[in-house]
Amino acid sequence: MVRGKRRKHLDGDKMFLAVCYVFLVGMLAITFYPLYFVVIASVSDPAKVSAGAVTFWPVGINLAGYKAVWEDSRIVRSFLNSVVYTATGTAVNLLLTVPAAYALSRPDLRGRKFFMIYFMIPMFVSGGMIPTYFVVRQLRLLNSMWSLILPVGVSVYNLIIARTFFASTLGKELLDAARMDGCSNTRFLLWIGLPLSKAIIAILVLYYGVSHWNSYFTAMLYISDAKKFPFQLVLRELLSQSQQVTGVMQDQAQLLYRQQLSELMKYALIIISSLPVLG
Repeated sequence: MVRGKRRKHLDGDKMFLAVCYVFLVGMLAITFYPLYFVVIASVSDPAKVSAGAVTFWPVGINLAGYKAVWEDSRIVRSFLNSVVYTATGTAVNLLLTVPAAYALSRPDLRGRKFFMIYFMIPMFVSGGMIPTYFVVRQLRLLNSMWSLILPVGVSVYNLIIARTFFASTLGKELLDAARMDGCSNTRFLLWIGLPLSKAIIAILVLYYGVSHWNSYFTAMLYISDAKKFPFQLVLRELLSQSQQVTGVMQDQAQLLYRQQLSELMKYALIIISSLPVLG
């Protein structure tokens, strides 16, 4: 009787695990397929894509979209601009967020509650777009890289996450032990705190990096030189221009070709813009 019950229990566990695996595989397929479709559509014949002939495998290999993207100097230049903006902006974010979060996590910081409330006020009440623009203009940051970085130097949400992590990981006992060996707060953060905080630093890099990479609205406000445009802003302009060009053409053959090339470029640009985030 006992063995029979154990066997039924094991069979039930196996069935439950099998159902869980099937469900998870199904969810993975649902999540992964749209990106996979964009990949195969970017190298397929656009006529086949429009006809619905492309489902699981590319049909009629066509690399004209990637060729057109590569030959457009605006795309290459803006991609490099976005890489520089993202790398520099993320470095500035970490340089400002990590020390502030560590300081706010220390119970011996005088006025800690006041500073925390001071940081949290902009989460609920902000000046808005027009006052921010005036501030950027008065600081003479217009049409420069710093206009995209300094106004978003610290995210209060990320600051709170980092502060909570430091408060729970770098306890008072660890700091007291370091102080007994003559370690200052700055040295404690650099030589003990940061090596123990690789997880939160990786999360901050991810959050800040994705935010900078996907940002385009601030560039529309502050950047007027086309040579300094980020990739997302150039992508937006290219897509809108392709729709306008195809809308005014009279030659049906040329119109069809431009429409197909535009579709290929859209898929190719989506892949290119997603690679840094996925990587």
